[in-house]
Amino acid sequence: MKKWWLVMSVSGAVSCALSGAANAQSTVTLYGLIDEGVNYTNNVGGKSLYALSSGDVQGSRWGLRGSEDLGGGLSAIFKLESGFNVNNGKFGQQGRAFGRQAYVGVSSTNYGALTLGRQYDSVTDYLTSLTANGSWGGGMFSHPYDNDNTDDTFRLNNAIKYASADYNGFSFGGMYAFSNTSGFALNRAISAGAQYSNGSLTIAAAYLDILNPNANAAGAVSLGPNGSGDGSWTAERQRIWGAGINYVVGSATFGFAYTRTNLSQPTDTQYASLAPSASLGAASMLKFNNYEFNMKYQVTPAFFVGGMYTYTQMTALVQIGRRIG
Repeated sequence: MKKWWLVMSVSGAVSCALSGAANAQSTVTLYGLIDEGVNYTNNVGGKSLYALSSGDVQGSRWGLRGSEDLGGGLSAIFKLESGFNVNNGKFGQQGRAFGRQAYVGVSSTNYGALTLGRQYDSVTDYLTSLTANGSWGGGMFSHPYDNDNTDDTFRLNNAIKYASADYNGFSFGGMYAFSNTSGFALNRAISAGAQYSNGSLTIAAAYLDILNPNANAAGAVSLGPNGSGDGSWTAERQRIWGAGINYVVGSATFGFAYTRTNLSQPTDTQYASLAPSASLGAASMLKFNNYEFNMKYQVTPAFFVGGMYTYTQMTALVQIGRRIG
């Protein structure tokens, strides 16, 4: 099977500033991006397929972000970002009005930012930019089933996030997403990560741990308004570890990223084919190891070429039977 893409992407932003008493200043920016493409696949059920496809490289979106100077290096900040499908005008992220991001918080020039709401986890914040899909390639370059969420398949609700300032190239952060239900640990998430950049070298590492994703509609990874999952796996536990490195040589950037995803007691029927034959029993654990090599060459300031090779190893642990007595 061969597949080809033709993609057009347009982005822009409009900003306004309001000043008031005590020299306080407020800024609000309206921004957006439209990504539309034409896909060609040479063999779909024995026939060729031509189709319009929204968001092949970057998800189409519009949003509002703003800040208000509180003095002393402090600012109140917010962001509301909505994803949509250009082909039919529908909301993205399972029909949410602001499904990409929705948060409010406080930012300090010296200490970083503390924000609350629907937000990206630390894998996205610190590691994803070192992968092809998270920097220049888009969703077409994501790892199988986006098993490590480096393509932002899901965000975290009810999240309190801390992101440090940049300390001579080093930054770090962490977050906790509440389950918002009794039992405390039912569909809660913990994440942390760090990145260091110095000249041509950038390295990063991140971790994400979710207990019972999609277990309840009010939780960290929840059911959308239309009843579908938020994009994560449905399992007793999902854990993601990862690290990556990028190095720039002239106009070329070389990168390597490794991620590992463990899923305990996965239940999604759409992934049942990943496990061995059903006659052996259901998978009690799915493990993914992703090894990615990527390269980008900046031909001109406005044009680049890139490539990626990914090897994904999947292991399924299957409970064949149970000994009684």
